[in-house]
Amino acid sequence: MDTPSAIEVASDTTDPRAGLRAVASLRILADTLELRQVEAALRAGLSWQGIADALGVTRQAVHKKYAKRIDPTIEVPRRRA
Repeated sequence: MDTPSAIEVASDTTDPRAGLRAVASLRILADTLELRQVEAALRAGLSWQGIADALGVTRQAVHKKYAKRIDPTIEVPRRRA
């Protein structure tokens, strides 16, 4: 018998405790992957606005969430006045 995936467990409402744990695990995974993609985007030269557009949020929201979490060696493109 195969072990169910986190998505399968999160989708199954027969055991809410297991489902909630799976949802929490998926949220952590999604947050980790999003940070990695934000860092990759910055390394590729995307602006905070470009990242925000791709994520469907405001520039301010993405900057607030990630500006202090990204790898400090990443050179962040600066806005032009």
